[in-house]
Amino acid sequence: MDIARGLAVLGMFVAHTGPPQSWLFGLVSGRSAALFAVLAGLSIALLSGGTAPVEGVRRRQVAVRIAVRAVVLFGLGLVLSMLDAPVMVILTSYGVLFLLALPLLRLRARTLGVLAGVLAIAAPLASYLIRDAMPPAGEFGAIPHLGDFTSWSGAAAAFQHVLLDGGYPVLTWLPFVLAGMALGRIDLRAARGPVALLGAGLALAGYGGSWLAMNVFGGREQVLASYGDALPPELVDVLLSRGFGAVPTGSPVMLLSAGAHSGSPFEVVGATGAALLVIGLCMFVERARVLAPIAAVGALALTAYAGHIVLLAAIGTDGLTAMQRTGPHLTWLLLTAIVVVFAVVWRALLGRGPLERVLHLVSAAPAARIGR
Repeated sequence: MDIARGLAVLGMFVAHTGPPQSWLFGLVSGRSAALFAVLAGLSIALLSGGTAPVEGVRRRQVAVRIAVRAVVLFGLGLVLSMLDAPVMVILTSYGVLFLLALPLLRLRARTLGVLAGVLAIAAPLASYLIRDAMPPAGEFGAIPHLGDFTSWSGAAAAFQHVLLDGGYPVLTWLPFVLAGMALGRIDLRAARGPVALLGAGLALAGYGGSWLAMNVFGGREQVLASYGDALPPELVDVLLSRGFGAVPTGSPVMLLSAGAHSGSPFEVVGATGAALLVIGLCMFVERARVLAPIAAVGALALTAYAGHIVLLAAIGTDGLTAMQRTGPHLTWLLLTAIVVVFAVVWRALLGRGPLERVLHLVSAAPAARIGR
């Protein structure tokens, strides 16, 4: 899990600062965040008993720990969003997803897997229908800020972004968490081969099915026709390859795309499959010493994620632009080097990361009082 989580974090560095035209950017964009979400669900399942879900007092203690972590992550996300780094912060949506997982802690792997599969198709369709019936969104990929909660209207808009039309809408991200919880309810080491194969099949179905629909069966041409002269074909292709959290409601055919962060059924299925493939493969190499630095980053994932946002905010947009002009890969390579060295040294000397330690302490203390 630490190796997979480390790959997710380092992939986000590329997605946030890498050159958009590179193959590596295309490989990790959207998929790194989805892997992060699947691993969050896996962690929730393991925390709540793994293959044998906990019951009674123990389940209530776990629920309190998860709920406290949800609140802390939500608040941390709001604070990080205030820094105005060129990053869509995922932590506010994470907090809500953690809370939504609480009623599902008793469920077994099969039920969770079925729910994930149903929602992977139904949730994007429901999102499209709901948003199509609403006034057009004022901005795309919106992320809540702490200042949004200074008024009732601002708070309502913030929760609309979190739940429905923001950068990481909970409605279409819940299947990732459910898929991860299903993984955590099985003997993952024994099933690592089938998990990897299932992931490869889902990735092929999602991305391959979308490619066929758009390029063989005329989906792209229908999207171009729906926009007419309003957008040039080049910009429409950008919309198809890179979204802002939710499928635009201009044409239902957009639901056939599988662009990063598009929130379409094909993208949810494909990204879930890619996450399962990575996790399954990581289980085969979990003892490889050469991957220890990546595992260290994964063990300090929250600290690494928050730290890179702070660092990008400190550099500023102008500074990032200048660095990318100097070398298109310079920023993410420097980020990776700094974070890997920090994670390896901190883990060797102090163990649990600073933010991970805080999250553990603030969630474990109230949980320990349950049942006394």
